Amino acid sequence: MDTTEIKRIQQRGLYLDELEEGAVYAHRPGRTLTETDNVLFTSLTMNNQGLHLDAAWSATQPFGQRLMNSLFTLGTMIGQSVPQMTEGTIIGQLGLTDVRFPHPMFHGDTLYTETEVTEVRLSASRPGQGVVGMKHTGRNQDGVVVAEATRSCLMWTRDAHEALMPAEKE
Repeated sequence: MDTTEIKRIQQRGLYLDELEEGAVYAHRPGRTLTETDNVLFTSLTMNNQGLHLDAAWSATQPFGQRLMNSLFTLGTMIGQSVPQMTEGTIIGQLGLTDVRFPHPMFHGDTLYTETEVTEVRLSASRPGQGVVGMKHTGRNQDGVVVAEATRSCLMWTRDAHEALMPAEKE
């Protein structure tokens, strides 16, 4: 087979000029959150909250069991969007606001995330770059909203980014 006829597709996120305000992106597959995830993340971040680590004490609290660390849930929710939205096309995260956790996640729950593009605008001061606003919504396997966050990112336009990238060698 002549390899010059093969179409090459490289996985990446979307450029600023490919994003559409109002579009909602569903990120799949979901991610089942485990006890190991919770204990490891909680320990690595030096958060000794008993609600995450102490099964006996947590059983006496209102939810009756350990809760997933909410920052792990937040990080996973945003991480689920990366391959589809920003991988290789983001310059930097500008901020997170309006973070909410209306319902807890427990060991064994599965997180599904959707991202709505709320703003797309070119930067007035940074040619070839722009700001994208996103609203991330995480739901558990029952469709219950477990996390929400508004995020803004500085993104490349396709032309500006491609002009900076070295040509790929065949």
